[in-house]
Amino acid sequence: MTEASVDGFGKGYSQFRGDVIKYGHWKPRSCIARSRVVIIIPYRKRPEHLRHWLAHYHPILQRQMIEYRIVVAEQFGSELFNKGRLMNAAFIECKKAFDFDCVIFHDVDLLLQDDRNMYWCYNLTSPRHLSPAVSKFKYKLPYKKLVGGVLAFTKKQFKAVNGYSNEFWGWGGEDDDMAER
Repeated sequence: MTEASVDGFGKGYSQFRGDVIKYGHWKPRSCIARSRVVIIIPYRKRPEHLRHWLAHYHPILQRQMIEYRIVVAEQFGSELFNKGRLMNAAFIECKKAFDFDCVIFHDVDLLLQDDRNMYWCYNLTSPRHLSPAVSKFKYKLPYKKLVGGVLAFTKKQFKAVNGYSNEFWGWGGEDDDMAER
């Protein structure tokens, strides 16, 4: 993973969207998708990062032949950010609206460098950390139990850990709490 750079981004965004169906949904036409994935992006006031993320990920996810839906969960207002609460609310609403077998919580400022890192839940026994190596940390975990950035769950796994804590306001803490669950 690398941190998203927004320098020079913006022109030609539509060329990356391919045949994405309205509302960030895509599924392969030539085969049955190996997984139905909802990607939830907790978001606040970072439009350049979001545009870059979308342009970067649509082609990757399509090559992986998964049916996916991208959900941007935005917190409005000027109060402290509550990432855990935002992700939990988005998950609850997605369960009501969409049929999926895997949910991925994804920071908007991380970009996949190698698309052999599959974006689906093939590990049915435990959540899967999809961003253990980040360029910002020289591709090493800064501490052993880091699970922040990009984390994949089956619906059953997410329910078993009772979601993210709603108690962390500001940046950080909810991911470390999740590691303990």
